[in-house]
Amino acid sequence: MSFAFKLLKTDARSGARLGVITTAKGEIPTPLFMPVATQGAIKAVEPERIAETGVRILLANAYHLHLKPGEDIVASQGGLHRFMNWPHLIITDSGGYQVFSLPKREIEEEGVRFQFEQFGKPVVLSPESSIAIQEKLGADIIMAFDECVAFPTPHAYAKQAMERTVRWARRCAAAHTRPDQALFPIVQGSTYADLRKDCAEALAELDLPGIAVGGLSVGEGLDVMREVLSYTVPHLPRDKPRYLMGVGLPEDILAAVEAGMDMSDCIIPTKYARSGMLFTAVGRLRITRPNYRRDKYPPDTDCPCYTCQHYTRAYLHHLFQADEILGDTLATIHNVHFYQRLMERIRQAIAEDRFLEFKREFLQGYQREDKKTKNVR
Repeated sequence: MSFAFKLLKTDARSGARLGVITTAKGEIPTPLFMPVATQGAIKAVEPERIAETGVRILLANAYHLHLKPGEDIVASQGGLHRFMNWPHLIITDSGGYQVFSLPKREIEEEGVRFQFEQFGKPVVLSPESSIAIQEKLGADIIMAFDECVAFPTPHAYAKQAMERTVRWARRCAAAHTRPDQALFPIVQGSTYADLRKDCAEALAELDLPGIAVGGLSVGEGLDVMREVLSYTVPHLPRDKPRYLMGVGLPEDILAAVEAGMDMSDCIIPTKYARSGMLFTAVGRLRITRPNYRRDKYPPDTDCPCYTCQHYTRAYLHHLFQADEILGDTLATIHNVHFYQRLMERIRQAIAEDRFLEFKREFLQGYQREDKKTKNVR
């Protein structure tokens, strides 16, 4: 397999880890953050602009790509990399989160059946079909099919879902045939320490190239997320990359890195950008507000991204007021760059054994609260 992870060091006073993932497409340093290209695209931005921000890995969703255009079409076009003109790494989510967020579905041991039809047939997703879809799509990293439960969930049901997730992970491993793809299982167990421990230990026995933690960022809040990670991470393999799924506010990423996670993804930077919300070192800036109508400064005065080097707050304000798609494009480029720069600074801080100082300094200058902004996955 052309996939390897090397742990370079751990921060002296926290669980923060510095590492590198090596694949046939090159090396990627960790901790890392992955923008989400659900349908095989970052909305409103061409891949070349995304790569210019430093991104070397994107997340696409197997469930959505299965619905349209279909994995057979993607495969006929040479696979997802060629289809979306992205030469770097791609990871595909199995669709578990999307499946279990739907209001009408039937969960069986075989898989999940949907209450709507595609091409005149009911849609059924199983561990085996999820792997088959992802193998045809051709991503570099693929995810096992899991059951993600809502928050809160009673212990009894969370236990059933966790045990089913383990059984499904074993079936995914058995169905996986492509040695050029790294398969990651997903730790579930809601907010229960015993379930998270049991799930992590059972999945570690599969000895797959990496491991993910799912079922967070579903409404539990930062404090609960920290608590769950505190009793989950100790049971994760030390020599495998650890991927926290769906977590994406800067304060959440810092907490995840402190706990010892290596990878994360979220729609937040791109979704917020399309509503005119820009991330800066001093907090979030809603460019649609009237006070930016005549503002001659760049969106972030300390940012070297394409948007901040060429455009003013007044211009971006105008674009959003005029409902011009260029506003979405420029805001997205900035937010993606902000996140990549944040991860660079985090990695540097870990290398210098000053991660906790960096985290404190960052949060002191960063305005977390914005009551007009909804936290989304």
